Amino acid sequence: MATWDWQVFCKNTIDGEVVPRCFGSNGDITYLDWMLSAWGWTLSVALLALVVALLVGALMGILRTTPSKALVAIGNVWTELFRNIPLLVQVFLWYHVLPALFPVLRGVPSFMLVVFALGFFTSARISEQVRAGIQSLPKGQRYAGLAMGFSLQQTYRYVLLPMAFRIVIPPLTSESMNIIKNSSVAFAVSIAELTMFAMQAQEETSRGVEVYLAVTGLYFVSAFLINRIALFIEHQVQIPGTIGGGK
Repeated sequence: MATWDWQVFCKNTIDGEVVPRCFGSNGDITYLDWMLSAWGWTLSVALLALVVALLVGALMGILRTTPSKALVAIGNVWTELFRNIPLLVQVFLWYHVLPALFPVLRGVPSFMLVVFALGFFTSARISEQVRAGIQSLPKGQRYAGLAMGFSLQQTYRYVLLPMAFRIVIPPLTSESMNIIKNSSVAFAVSIAELTMFAMQAQEETSRGVEVYLAVTGLYFVSAFLINRIALFIEHQVQIPGTIGGGK
């Protein structure tokens, strides 16, 4: 029966010698240093992409519920375009094709190109959730806001969106967790995130079990923290008197 060697994370990435306390010094890097750095890249890609996805997805979802056919068409085209193209293909399009078509993108770091690809891909899913959340509200809510003298923009801001976003928090939680996992596509364009670390560290150390278990644990911790934060927000904004809303 093979034995596990967790000390692999304390080894120097250059000569394989074990480093005391597992953290490198004087320019030396251990596999633990490398893994924590990769975790930082994973979180950075995921969180920035989540910001892009929430902003763009919410906007497109709102457009799809307006009376304007032109705005609805814009929202529908955006949503269908980005949710029907595989994420990995979108990453390659952003990395290889768009910079050739738009030279200004050649100066954009590959890190940000992945953020845009992942953010826009997820925005299409959030757009659908926001649209469904708004349309699930009774039509009387919109009419009541307009009858009170609110403009359409004010009706959305003060009447519809506060209630709709309470409804869509649970599916948004799932998308936030998914974006952590989907950030693994960044390895395809050489972003040094967790998946790339796992692949390279396994090749160098031949300790695939330890490496992939550790990386799996970090993905789990990241998604679990997102879940707990979203659950806390959901409880804070819950309407009193509703299920789970308290008194």
